Amino acid sequence: MAPISVGDTIPDGTLAYFDENDQLQQVSVHTLAAGKKVVLFGVPGAFTPTCSMKHVPGFIEKSEELKSKGVEDLFLISVNDPFVMKAWKKSYDETKNVKFLADGSATYTHALGLELDLAEKGLGVRSRRFALLVDNLKVVAANVESGGEFTVSSAEDILAAL
Repeated sequence: MAPISVGDTIPDGTLAYFDENDQLQQVSVHTLAAGKKVVLFGVPGAFTPTCSMKHVPGFIEKSEELKSKGVEDLFLISVNDPFVMKAWKKSYDETKNVKFLADGSATYTHALGLELDLAEKGLGVRSRRFALLVDNLKVVAANVESGGEFTVSSAEDILAAL
């Protein structure tokens, strides 16, 4: 499957997260994003160095600036279970406007065409690192990394696209 690109409609799919009452929730991506300008950004894995020290903190730090430019929500997607995503979220002092969403079986990541096979490294199927700017379900900017790079999918890159 070809990776999602500018002009495409994001596929619908179900992701999981723990709400503010610590209840496990299943949510439709279209329900989250319909009628809004949002950022979906994906990482290869929770607690991994680049993801934890650069990619996610960048979106947390720039969340207010992104909101001031019209982005209503920021959704972090990782191929991890919701319990891991909950623990990862708690590892940050502040997560501001970033919602941590689990794609436990990589089903949604596969629907985006952004899966990354890291089986040789013992990590199984993961997500390529990416950041999508989406307006009412349509992709406005698709910043997708090659391999393990971190060169085009930062919060600053999305700000530049706005």
